[in-house]
Amino acid sequence: MQIGSGTSYVLPTPVSTSARPLSADVSPDLIRSDLAPASPAQQAPRDASTSARKEQGERSSSDKSEQELRQEALEISDLAQRDREVRTHEQAHAAVGGQHAGSPTYRFERGPDGQRYAVSGEVGIDASAIPGDPEATLQKMEIVRRAALAPAEPSAQDLSVAAMAQAQAAQARAELAQVRADEQGSQESAATDETDQSGADSTAQQAAAPPPNLDLYRRMGDLQEPVSLIDQVA
Repeated sequence: MQIGSGTSYVLPTPVSTSARPLSADVSPDLIRSDLAPASPAQQAPRDASTSARKEQGERSSSDKSEQELRQEALEISDLAQRDREVRTHEQAHAAVGGQHAGSPTYRFERGPDGQRYAVSGEVGIDASAIPGDPEATLQKMEIVRRAALAPAEPSAQDLSVAAMAQAQAAQARAELAQVRADEQGSQESAATDETDQSGADSTAQQAAAPPPNLDLYRRMGDLQEPVSLIDQVA
């Protein structure tokens, strides 16, 4: 704001006097001064009035600029707050998402002060399943879901990504349970086959064994003499 006085100074109107007789001692410059017309002095009040109006206009312009500055300051404050919120939001996604998340990208808006402020942003995140590996898919979807819900106030898009990751995780759990059931069934089948094979081998071994040779026992029986039996009566 410019500070100035509102009072204008007006030069006094010159008084006409009769011309003095010129002497030889008067210089030409002095003669020209005495003979100069009085019109510039008469124009002074008009110039002072114009200056006063200009000064008043400058004060009005100064008041308007001050109001505009207050509005601009408020706008800058809002943009700065929005910039902080956007950056904090997107950095939370990226930090939790880790290798599955990209770097934040922002959309900027230039403020009245010429500075660029982030007004929106996004973080790319890979929410695709890992083919043929439900266990790895389950671990990945848990990270994706936590990354989507990392900000203090998740957006509608964040909630949608979290729901999609949760659905992918449920499908991965079902596939993982089926894989484990198949593996357990294969192990039980292999154990049963091994038991059956062991029993068959034992039976085959018993069937293949030769019968005992009884000729030796027969010859030994023929060599023994009969023993007479004696009845003893007390």
